[in-house]
Amino acid sequence: MREVKKALSFILTLEFWRMGIFWTLSLAMSYFQLFWQRVCTKKPNAYPRCPPRRIGTKKPICVITGATSGIGAAAAYDLSKEGFSCCSWYSILPPVQKLVAETHIVYAVGRSSQLLSKMIEWIHKQNKDARVEAFEVDLSSFQSILKFKDSLEKWLLDSDMHVSIQLLINNAGMLAASHRLTEEGYDHPVGSRIVNVTSFTHRNLFNVQIDKETVAGKYLPRSKQYPFSHIYEFSKLCLLMFSYELHRQFHWPDESCKVSVIAADPGAVETNIMRELPSCVSHMAFIALKLLGLLQSPEEGASSVIDAALAPPEISGVYFFGGKGRTLNSSALSRNIRLAEKLWRSSDDLFLESKLICDRTYTDTLHELKD
Repeated sequence: MREVKKALSFILTLEFWRMGIFWTLSLAMSYFQLFWQRVCTKKPNAYPRCPPRRIGTKKPICVITGATSGIGAAAAYDLSKEGFSCCSWYSILPPVQKLVAETHIVYAVGRSSQLLSKMIEWIHKQNKDARVEAFEVDLSSFQSILKFKDSLEKWLLDSDMHVSIQLLINNAGMLAASHRLTEEGYDHPVGSRIVNVTSFTHRNLFNVQIDKETVAGKYLPRSKQYPFSHIYEFSKLCLLMFSYELHRQFHWPDESCKVSVIAADPGAVETNIMRELPSCVSHMAFIALKLLGLLQSPEEGASSVIDAALAPPEISGVYFFGGKGRTLNSSALSRNIRLAEKLWRSSDDLFLESKLICDRTYTDTLHELKD
C-alpha cells in the first residue's frame, strides 16, 4: 500500500510528466531524424566496424565503467564475442578459440565487487576464453578514482600489458531521485579511443548556465522537489559538450592526433537506471515504451556503444545513435563551442580543487602514521 501511495504522489509531480512526455518526444525525435536522414540521402550516415590489429607484441586494453549490469555488462560481453573480428587497437577481449598469447583484455569497473563477480561469471559462461579483470571503484569519489589509477598502473607494470588504455567507455550513470554530495562536495600517444555514453534527453534543454557551481551540482533550479529529470538531462548535455570539446582539444590544430573521442546514445533501454523511483512507475514506463516500439534490451542498446568503440580509427567528434553504425546531429545547444569552453574551464578548476584536497588528505594521513 505504501508503494502505491508513493507511486501516486510521484505521478502528480512535474518530474514524472517531464520524463513521460518530453523524454518520449526527444527519443521519438531522434528516431525521426534517422528516418528523415534515410529518406533524404537514401542511405544513413553510418560507419562500419573495423577489423582488429595488434600493437606490436603488447595486448590492447579496454576499461568499461558501470559494467556490473545493463549496457555496461552487455558491452563487455559483445566485445568478448567480437574478438578479432573488430578493431584490436581498441578492441579488448579475446577471440573465441584463439591462443592465450592473442588475448585482449577488458577491465570492468564498478562499485560492487559482488555484482562485478556475477558479471564476470556470466561472461565466462557465454565465452569461456574471455579475459576480464574487475576493479571496484566508486566513481563519485575522486579519491577512489585516483586509487584505481594507481592500482591499474601497477598492474600494467607487473604484467605484459601495454602501458596505455586503447579504449575507455564511460558508461556509469543513474537517475538519482534525491540530492546528494560526493566526498569532495560535488553532485604522442598510442591509438586510443574514449566513448562517452550519453542520452537523447539532452534535447530537452534549450538554455543552460555553465559555471563551477552549476557543474558541481551546488546550484539547482528553484523547486520544492529535487529536479532529478532536469539534473539528468543537464549531466548528459554536459557530457556531450565535454566530448566535443575534448575532441577539439585533441584534434586542433593537429588533425593527425591518434586519440578519438566519440559520444554514444543507446536510446531507451530496460535497465535498473530508474531503481530509485517507485517500482510500479518504472514498470509502467517500460510498458509504455514497449508499446511504442521504443524500448530496447541491454544487448540492443549496447549496439551503438560497440559501434562507437569499433568505428574506423579516424572517426572522432561524432554522435552514434540507433545501432547499425548510424550517427546523428545532437542538439544545437550541445554543439555550442562557447558553452563547451566554459564547461572545460569549470571542469578543469573542479578537478584541480579535488586533486588538491586528495593530496592534502594523503599528506595528513602520512603525518598521522609517522606520529
